Amino acid sequence: MPDRRKTLTRFMIEQEHRHPDSTGDFSALVNVLATATKIIANLVTRGVILRSLSSGDAAAPQRLDALGNIAMRHETEAAGHLAAILSEESTAVYPIPDTYRRGKYLLAFDPLDGSSNIDVNLPVGTVFSVLRRPDPPRATPPAETEFLQPGTAQVCAGFALYGPSTILVLTTGQGVNGFTLDHEIGSFVLTHPDMRIPARATGFAINAANERFWEQPVRRYVQECLDGAAGPRGRDFNMRWVASLVADTYHILTRGGVYLYPHDTRDPDRPSRVGLLYGANPIAFVVEQAGGAATTGRGRVMELEPTAVHQRVPLIFGSRDEVLRIENYHLDPAPSTVGFDTSIFRSRSLFRA
Repeated sequence: MPDRRKTLTRFMIEQEHRHPDSTGDFSALVNVLATATKIIANLVTRGVILRSLSSGDAAAPQRLDALGNIAMRHETEAAGHLAAILSEESTAVYPIPDTYRRGKYLLAFDPLDGSSNIDVNLPVGTVFSVLRRPDPPRATPPAETEFLQPGTAQVCAGFALYGPSTILVLTTGQGVNGFTLDHEIGSFVLTHPDMRIPARATGFAINAANERFWEQPVRRYVQECLDGAAGPRGRDFNMRWVASLVADTYHILTRGGVYLYPHDTRDPDRPSRVGLLYGANPIAFVVEQAGGAATTGRGRVMELEPTAVHQRVPLIFGSRDEVLRIENYHLDPAPSTVGFDTSIFRSRSLFRA
């Protein structure tokens, strides 16, 4: 019986054949990124072992962040497709050394999103975004400012989820496809073609411990969800929070819902928490290509003009109608708060029915 599995390599070749002028550089870069995620997946799988070898050192998750960063950089820098790399783990942009051929693409990534989950064996992931380098000659050392492009300029984005199986979700601007690592053949295989976010949302993901720091529009939306069928929404919602952007994104891609990491008042110098270039933009690209929406609460994420490579922004994304509702709550005048309970746990708590 013939093997009908479509590998990522074959998928990219077929996509390339649709563009007669293609040089093959882009599809080769995607395959290099896929190889890097396999290496990181192996590091994550061995995380507990690495921790035991470090005598139970509490810094083990941070070391896995660093190891993931090294793995991604080493796998991509020599391939000849990139001009520079931006990592959440590194303060400065890393130009591809002169010893290697410089390519026409820029890579921004977070090597290990949700690394605190490793200790408790919960999902973690890698997020990445690919941009074209602006016009200067390739011999010119790349500048940090070349990364300051809006999300609409992305040519590719995606993430790898390291859970019970390793899944690579990818968009090149023509829909979203999911590939699962088949350990029998050592390749990613297409398992989730043309992924679409379900239109009807039945759940939301938010860290409720930060409620006291939320702006009123977010409190309003969450309270309406908690009111369930008896409230203005007329239906019940589920609340969840995995503390992994990648895991929550995959859940929304497959089940629908909305994710909120909103602006908050915890630290006036850091009102937002998600890296724009290597977090919010690639996730927004994937979500929009799957039929959803992504906003800061006050505007489309991918239209933001970056001002710094490590810029942080609020991030709200998921089923389109829910995201637009939340954005409207931010943009419209606040409704009367008479009878409006702003505390999630005032009427629902561990100690009160």
